[in-house]
Amino acid sequence: MNNKPETPVTVIGLGLMGQALASAFLKAGHPTTVWNRTTSKADQLVAQGARLAPTVGDALKAGSLTIVCVTDYQAMHELFGASDVELHGTMLINLTSGDSTQAREAAQWAEQRGAHYLDGAIMAIPPTIGSAEAVILHSGPQSDFETHKSTLDALGTVTYLGADHGLASLYDVAGLAMMWSVLNAWLQGTALLRTAGVDAATYAPFAQQIATGVAEWLPAYAKQIDSGSFPAEVSALETDARAMTHLIEESEAVGVNAELPKLIKAMADRAIAAGHGGEQYPVLIEEFGKPRND
Repeated sequence: MNNKPETPVTVIGLGLMGQALASAFLKAGHPTTVWNRTTSKADQLVAQGARLAPTVGDALKAGSLTIVCVTDYQAMHELFGASDVELHGTMLINLTSGDSTQAREAAQWAEQRGAHYLDGAIMAIPPTIGSAEAVILHSGPQSDFETHKSTLDALGTVTYLGADHGLASLYDVAGLAMMWSVLNAWLQGTALLRTAGVDAATYAPFAQQIATGVAEWLPAYAKQIDSGSFPAEVSALETDARAMTHLIEESEAVGVNAELPKLIKAMADRAIAAGHGGEQYPVLIEEFGKPRND
């Protein structure tokens, strides 16, 4: 298939994100068909030139590829599960949030019905869709991604992760783990400094500097994890654990919640008890890599 700028597309699901996706396609010059249970959500898009399909089946037939952005995977299955909805030969790109198991099961389900299927994750907020700031992850057959990349480029910075359909969902939650961990660490520090009259705005630039510095460690630490060798080139875990104790004690002394540093210290203590106290911090991957049953 030759994806020229005028490649017709379909967007199913017109929440805030679905509307942003459809609008980006329209702005890029793609004939765009839309469908949503609540048809009024298509009004603004129709005013921009979109075509509102009367049924899901009609919407699927209208585009060379169909973007799905609905509530969850169950909603997608309910929409396309009807026997009169023809999926054979359809290119489905599912940007609905879910987990990696759901993504892999959806891929198998779609392929059994004769559809091509890519799973994806949107690492952006609706206002950024259509700009380079919007990062959109895709996983599944590379040939399908390459065929439609020039069309998908209308949405932002599109990235291919690999053939495993579950990768986009895994990257999504891994990114969320990073986001919440950085924000929670900043909130912990902010709470501590507020007890001395330092406001969040004053602390934020220092926190940014620390976060940027720590991020620079990641490539070298990744090499240790991938090699399974954790020499203490910078600091031993048992030294870090002593500093964790200082953070816990300081938090408790000034009346700040110490749950987060206690959790981190508990993981470090387990690793030290297992004989890893003389190794470098990334050895904690062994703790993160196994479930807790309590």
